[in-house]
Amino acid sequence: MSKKLFIETLGCAMNSRDSEHMIAQLREKEGYTTTDEFREADLILINTCSVRERPVHKLFSELGGFNKHKKKGAKIGVCGCTASHLGEEIIKRAPYVNFVLGARNVSKICEVLHLDKAVEIDINYDESEFAFDDFRSSSHKAFINISIGCDKSCTFCIVPKTRGDEISIPADLIIQEARRAAVNGAKEIFLLGQNVNNYGRRFSGDTEKINFSELLRRLSKIDEVERIRFTSPHPFHMDDEFIEEFGKNPKICKSMHMPLQSGSNTILKAMKRGYTKEWFINRVQKLRAECPEVSISTDIIVAFPGESDEDFADTIDVMKQVRFDQIFSFKYSPRPHTEAEHLTEVDSEISSDRLSYLQTLNNEIHDEINAALMGNTYRVYFEELIRDGYISGRSDNNIVIKVKGSEELLGVFKDVKVTAIGRTILTGEILA
Repeated sequence: MSKKLFIETLGCAMNSRDSEHMIAQLREKEGYTTTDEFREADLILINTCSVRERPVHKLFSELGGFNKHKKKGAKIGVCGCTASHLGEEIIKRAPYVNFVLGARNVSKICEVLHLDKAVEIDINYDESEFAFDDFRSSSHKAFINISIGCDKSCTFCIVPKTRGDEISIPADLIIQEARRAAVNGAKEIFLLGQNVNNYGRRFSGDTEKINFSELLRRLSKIDEVERIRFTSPHPFHMDDEFIEEFGKNPKICKSMHMPLQSGSNTILKAMKRGYTKEWFINRVQKLRAECPEVSISTDIIVAFPGESDEDFADTIDVMKQVRFDQIFSFKYSPRPHTEAEHLTEVDSEISSDRLSYLQTLNNEIHDEINAALMGNTYRVYFEELIRDGYISGRSDNNIVIKVKGSEELLGVFKDVKVTAIGRTILTGEILA
């Protein structure tokens, strides 16, 4: 009988891809098959996130439950970003954990599996040219890492301390991976990196040096690939070449995630974001001039230390000017090993009020945008079965639409007319 692996993934799409890499290595090198029931697993992995506090708190609660109910002899491993920054502390707090594997050490999974109490968390370890075995949770969409690490020094962010310096993966490896995925049925590829449009700044080996715009051009030449998405570009690196390629290349999906974080120049400087409110708005204007149909999403941190009422008003001003199609908004959360960790926080009641105001405004804008979509027709790529006999997919500009349907629609493009409006998902009918 094959050994069984249960893996729980917390956090971002890069974590999801790291989990796929670990599954691939354990399947090919150690003979594991995956299971959705941890009680029957021989190996339990938690791939963690440390961007905000809640996933870190969840980790030890989850570990306790796994240890209490796991089958006899099963091993437990903690992987990912929280593993990188807590390291040996995890085993001290949860001594039943068998090993800890950092986010920059994914390729070592088969090594640490056989080393009890191993702690591998070297954030300078270079995996940029490691040839992972191939596994994807979906044959319809392929997540592909194009870089590892982050060179930014945002004062609120722990990622550089958990994933190390930024290194770009050689273009030929990325293109080979995209071709393999396309041959296996993936019509859409999703490029991942902390700052994707900074691609090409640093390679570890003697490889051809190209920028992100050129990488997009080369990937779009793969015939079987019909759509290219990516996350997250950094506003600082949104030069004209990148925006123009985005607008004119028909294979690039017309949705852009632009993390604003704050609309205040004072706070942006304190955050070390590297751009101003005026630059951000200028890039939005350039983007919409090149690509009027683009949808724009963003991240916003409310109540960063020192944020005044005037600073918050600047953020609201940007929201009203840009009218984002989607926002991901959070109250500031101090993270360990960051410059802002010990700064005086904004009063909790004020920060809650600001977040509530911002999210209410966003809902109003979002409802107005969605109402205008009624009756429109979109080419939808179906990718997920959902409840009550529906299947959902996304338009080119990232509108989520569900229709009545079953699994034969997975990985298929259809023209869909919007028939009902919802806040997070629209309903439609397939046109003959």
